[in-house]
Amino acid sequence: MPNSKPVSRCDYQPTMSLNMAFKRAQLIGQIRQFFADRQVLEVQTPLMSQAGNTDVFVPSISTNITVADKPRTYYLHTSPEFAMKRMLATWKVAIYQICPVFRDNEAGRRHNSEFTMLEWYRPGFNLEALAAELSELLAIVYGQPQALTHYSYSQAFIDYAGIHPLNASLEAIISAAKEQGLGELDLGEDRQGWLDVLFSHLVEPNLGHEIPTLITDYPPATAALAKVEVDEQGNEVAKRFELYIKGIEIANAYDELADSQALKARFEQDNVERAQRGLPVMPIDERLVAACDDLPACSGIALGVDRLLMVLTDSKRIEEVIGFSLDKA
Repeated sequence: MPNSKPVSRCDYQPTMSLNMAFKRAQLIGQIRQFFADRQVLEVQTPLMSQAGNTDVFVPSISTNITVADKPRTYYLHTSPEFAMKRMLATWKVAIYQICPVFRDNEAGRRHNSEFTMLEWYRPGFNLEALAAELSELLAIVYGQPQALTHYSYSQAFIDYAGIHPLNASLEAIISAAKEQGLGELDLGEDRQGWLDVLFSHLVEPNLGHEIPTLITDYPPATAALAKVEVDEQGNEVAKRFELYIKGIEIANAYDELADSQALKARFEQDNVERAQRGLPVMPIDERLVAACDDLPACSGIALGVDRLLMVLTDSKRIEEVIGFSLDKA
């Protein structure tokens, strides 16, 4: 038997208080009632999948199981997105889900490898309509109206980092990082990697303190499963937004890509980059690719329930709003 040792009373207790547990239950109840009132169908999808997330910066957790006496590798989902889109392509109705999701190497004040996500999809909604619904949901959980301010990724960069992220040369971007003491990072010629570092250090901490803020018009390299369009300045931008409150990223929304060939190409390019970085190549979700052409025109959003509860209660660490942090699991 594995060695075990006695634990103290503080070691077995939940990391959140009973009072916080009531607040968490209230928040989840409010979310469910919000979607019930709008006749959005609650769904449940598998936590394990035969395919993993190919995104270079969203690492999956694998698990080895036995199926019909044969060993198989499955992946704990990093988001319910893939399975929900297969439902959406078939049923073509608005759906939502609240579920645990899993990401490897996630630890810190706002991170835990297992966390809770709210994800919903709205056929016929563009990003503006989805942002309006997000504002309505925030009004419910805050108990008062919540207007959202819109702030383009480029303008936020200009205001807080002093460069235009879509037009600046790689040399100028790296120079800006060095001026902030970030030049020791080994990112080579990874343009978006440098931009991500500058954004997290210089831009993100300033967002959403006075009013919840939507960052829009991201670089196409961050499109993931979103459509790409050309903005008024002639720059290609991803059709997505992210919600920030008190300097914390709370939600991420896409005008969903419904092009199987483009989706397959993105997954394959992800795996090329993974191989170049020495990361495991992930099995592509061919069922999602097959479903993609049948997706209705829609927008979807993923929202971190734990982080939302953090900002609602002014909590400083994620362990204060979840039952057990990873080190106590």
